[in-house]
Order: sequence, then C-alpha cells, then structure tokens
Amino acid sequence: MPALSGVARTAILSFSIGSLLLSGTPAFADNIIGGGAQAPANPNVKGDSDGSGTLSSTAGVVVFDRSDNGSGQSAGSVKSATTWTPPACYYAPKYTPDQLQKTLEPVWQAESTGYQWDALQRDRYVNGHPYKDFNKDKKGEGYWWDSYVTPGREGDPGALDCDEEIFWVDNGDPPPPNVPDAITPEVLAQLAYAEIRVPSTTVELAPQEATKVNLPTWAWLDAAKFKPVSVTASVPLLNIQATTTAEPVSLKIEPGTDDAVTYPGSGECRINADGSIGEPYAKGKAGETPPCGVKYLRSSGDRSYQLQATVTWKIHWTGTGVQGERLLPDGTFGADQAVVVQEIQSVNR
Repeated sequence: MPALSGVARTAILSFSIGSLLLSGTPAFADNIIGGGAQAPANPNVKGDSDGSGTLSSTAGVVVFDRSDNGSGQSAGSVKSATTWTPPACYYAPKYTPDQLQKTLEPVWQAESTGYQWDALQRDRYVNGHPYKDFNKDKKGEGYWWDSYVTPGREGDPGALDCDEEIFWVDNGDPPPPNVPDAITPEVLAQLAYAEIRVPSTTVELAPQEATKVNLPTWAWLDAAKFKPVSVTASVPLLNIQATTTAEPVSLKIEPGTDDAVTYPGSGECRINADGSIGEPYAKGKAGETPPCGVKYLRSSGDRSYQLQATVTWKIHWTGTGVQGERLLPDGTFGADQAVVVQEIQSVNR
C-alpha cells in the first residue's frame, strides 16, 4: 500500500485549514492528542534563548519542561561535536479513530488526491486491509500514529523522511520496530537535546583591557555560570519521559592568530573539581604560567585578534525504563571576543 505522499498530506492540511476558515469558529477544540484536524491547543511552541520563553510548552504530543534549562540573552543551543543531529521528524500518537475518519473522509470526498489513491486508502483504513472502519471497535484501546516535524526543522530535508503510512498502536504496546524515529524515551531525549540552551563562553582575561606581546594572559570561567542544565521531554499520553542534561567539561581556546601559544599546548582547559575552568589571576603571579590562557607573540596593531572560546558539554540522558545514564554526542557552544595585543614599551636612557 502506498504511503501518504507529500501531495496527499498537503491536501489533507489544506482541506482542514479551509474548513476552519469557512466555519469561522474554533471547530478543532475537541482535540485530545494534538494532531490532524484536531489542532493542539498550543502547537509548536518553542522557548526563546533570551529567557522570555515559557518554562513548559507543547509541540504536538510532546511536552517540554525547560525549568532547569539555561537562560539569558547570550544563551544558545549546543551543536553536536559529530555529524549527528536530533531527528527532524518523528512518529507519535496523532488521531483517535473518529479523528482519523474526520481527517481522511473529506479528502477522499474532495477527490483531490485521485481515485486510485483514495480507493487504496479506503481499502487500508475502512475495508479491513488491514484495518476496518478506522479501528472504531478499538476506541479507547490505542491511537493512530503519524509523523510530526520537530519545531524549527520545518525546512530541513530530513523533515521529509517520515513518510510511513498512518499506523495503529495499542495502548501499552511499543511502536513497530521497523518504524524509524517512533517516539520512545530515547527519541524524547534526542528531541530534548535540541532544546538545551547553555550560557555564552565569554572568558575572563587578565590583563583585561589589553595584553602585551610575550606576556602570558590568564583565562578562566566562573563555576556559577557553568553549571549543568537540563530539559525534560515527555508524552503524558503514553506516560513516558526523558531528561537530557548538559554538563561543561572543557574550554577550548583558539587565539585568532597563529602567532600565539596556548596554555596548555592543546588549548583545551579541563574543568576543575569545583566546576570552574582555569584559574583567576592573582597579584604576584605575573611570572607564572597560567593553567589556562594564551601568550601572543605579535602585536595586533591597530586592530584586535578574535579569540574564540568554545565550551564542550557532555550530554547524557535518563528516562522511562532506562537504568542509569546514557550518552548522546557531546555538544559545543562558543563565542568570539576581541583581544588587543600591544607591544611592550621601553624607555631609552
């Protein structure tokens, strides 16, 4: 049986929107799972990185709790340190039997998708091959599952990967193993990964205003600014959830020029036991080598070097039915800051 094509899905969506506009009333207020013709009460809400977003919001049937997430105007999302990315689409409950009937039958009656496709779909969902009468005899015993697009990924080519036909799952049963990205605690953890927000990585430097050629510049990050953050994603309808946590583990310093030496030589400063990174400069340490920092070998002239500070965050999750913590790819988040490097002035006598 053919899956719902892009054209067919567009036809369903267009018909539903058109019906709403013609009626002039919120005809979809009876929704209980947030899909199809029954639009969710708060669809595709996404918290902002500036702290003004909601602490809890719903996208489809997934509820995000961001009460322990990072916030502030400089906060941003982590980028996977590998080529992995959270799924752009996933499958989850979307329709009751009555909701699916209200969604599909108007499309078939409009004949917008062609007789052959309509007939095959009627055969699949009405005539018993394999489902009969939209599974109305199983009302309350399960849901029709369909695809959702992850908020913010609507233009991603991966959003088109979820092209499986709408399928039925009984309450308490796992989704079919051959359906990729069907909602599970692990997929919820991956969706929560995309919602993680971490603070910016502007490091403290000493000297602060401008440094000198061949003078070690100390760099550090305050522990209070770099504590773990987390987001919990759940599907109350299925009573499953997952919490994804990001913990800072290291700071990578790139001086912005090849004419520099980093401390340590790799430029990667590990996190301290108290959660800080590096060590604040203190009076009397001018002759010491900083545990985290940089030494510039050439003046920046009338410009500045763009020092890049990137924090690596260890990402792990736990969720329903999972023993212990499981890892996801590390994430990184960085920012540039201008560093002025001056020549040391000498006085001839």
